[in-house]
Parts: sequence; structure tokens; C-alpha cells
Amino acid sequence: MKQHFMMFAAYNQWANSRIYDAAADLDEEEFHRNVGVFFGSMMGTLNHVLTADRIWMRRFTGEGDAPAGLDTILHRALPGLRLAREAEDRRIIDWVGALSDKALSGRFSYMTVSDMRTVSQRLAPALDHFFNHQTHHRGQAHAILTILGRPSVPLDLTLFQRSEEGRAYG
Repeated sequence: MKQHFMMFAAYNQWANSRIYDAAADLDEEEFHRNVGVFFGSMMGTLNHVLTADRIWMRRFTGEGDAPAGLDTILHRALPGLRLAREAEDRRIIDWVGALSDKALSGRFSYMTVSDMRTVSQRLAPALDHFFNHQTHHRGQAHAILTILGRPSVPLDLTLFQRSEEGRAYG
């Protein structure tokens, strides 16, 4: 089970790097342009993924900043957002790498952001959601690129598993 989540943490870092590389080719207007996806723009979408990751990591670890809303804008410009994303990806990899089998099979409790209620659940299914959520919104970032007439970015898990970074997980 731990190897499974270590793979997703490494994949997350790899896929984020590819999306951020593609986003770096956008000009400022394109980066901020509302193209009709859930969080509007590439800027809004990438901020949402980082915001949600920080909220979940605070829930998981009890540490770190957790924005109050899912639409919080942490950085309006890509360079600062990318630095924060890279730091969060390292934090996720380190934390998952330190998890014990006992922790993975255990439970944790947290307060929801949307309706302020306490939820208790097992950690492993919450991690499934955590990584799936990132994948979902990277798909929206992919759509933004294609809407803006930019090349698509291959993000398939099997492509990662065939890469040098992912070969250990394939």
C-alpha cells in the first residue's frame, strides 16, 4: 500500500512539473483568461490545486498553512506559484515516504471547509481522493491549454511509469 501512494506522490510531482512547464509558455493574459473551466483560468486552477493540497496536508499532518476557501488565490503570477507548488510536492513526497503501514490503515478526523463539520475516515481512502483530485484538476489545466490553442501535455500514469522517474513504480 505504501509503495502505491509513493508512486502517486512521485507521479503528482512529475505531472505538475509538465503542466507548469506548459503554463510557462502562456503570456500573462492567457494565464489569467477565464476559459470557462470550474476555476476559470490556468491561474485559478493551479491555485486551487495548491490550495486544496495545503488544506489536505494540514488535515493529514496537523502542520502547515491551510487556506480558508477552495478558491483562495495564493499567487497571481506563475513563478511564485511554481515555487510554492514544487515545495508542496516535496512535502507530499516526504510525508508519504515517512508513513507507516499502521498509519495507512488508521483513521483521522478533520473539519470540512465547505460546511464546517467534523469527518472521521480511514487515511488510505482519503489519500486516494487527494491524488485523484489533483489528477482531475490537472485534466482541467490540460483542457485550458488546448482551449488556448497550445499543445496538449501527455500526463498518463503509464507514461510516468515508463519514464526514468517512474520506472521504479511500473
